[in-house]
Amino acid sequence: MSVVQSVRGSFVPIHPKGYPFITAFAVVTLIAGAIWDPLFWIGFMLTIWCAAFFRDPQRVVPVSDELIVSPADGVISSVGMFVPPAELDMGEEPLTRISVFMNVFNCHVNRAPVRGSVAVSRHKPGKFLSADLDKASQDNERHSVAIDGPHGRVGAVQIAGLVARRIVCWAREDTEIGQGERFGLIRFGSRVDVFLPAGATPRVSLGQKAIAGETVLAAHGDVLPTSLTPQTI
Repeated sequence: MSVVQSVRGSFVPIHPKGYPFITAFAVVTLIAGAIWDPLFWIGFMLTIWCAAFFRDPQRVVPVSDELIVSPADGVISSVGMFVPPAELDMGEEPLTRISVFMNVFNCHVNRAPVRGSVAVSRHKPGKFLSADLDKASQDNERHSVAIDGPHGRVGAVQIAGLVARRIVCWAREDTEIGQGERFGLIRFGSRVDVFLPAGATPRVSLGQKAIAGETVLAAHGDVLPTSLTPQTI
């Protein structure tokens, strides 16, 4: 393997949505450094952090109609029965909800938990409470995506938090989406709730770390990820 191939293999791409922020951090760093040298190094570290925040690595997705994968990097902060947001059109009865909390050091590119047709993609303004609070699901600004998959509708709700002030979602209604495909991102700390269809059994526990597109949140039946042929996306 050549040196160039080695560098390319270790380079983590940056999502295009991050370039304006990285540029702004870099410009401020140069200006601050011209005023006082120590400010340059502080700004330099913040610029590196900003670039890392918008990283968009490839993921090895265990593609299967029987699996529901995590839409976000982070920690499983909640597994329980909750009424889904009305805009998902998943009924008024409680469904199993799995919440993934993302801190400011996690990768914030979100991925589709299942393949299917995007039935709902709607933004709802709201508050900016801490995303780890249960009431954040109802009160905070959010963008709800419902995917009609092979085993029914799956909801993925991007929720803003104390620091996150901008939700980006490019999933469009009446379009097809693949499992593990990128559908959005949330800038600077947040959470994603996943509402499961009937028959899906959670495969994660509180405090467990999740990786978007790779970690299996739930499954139909007894399929094992190790028996599948994963795809790099």
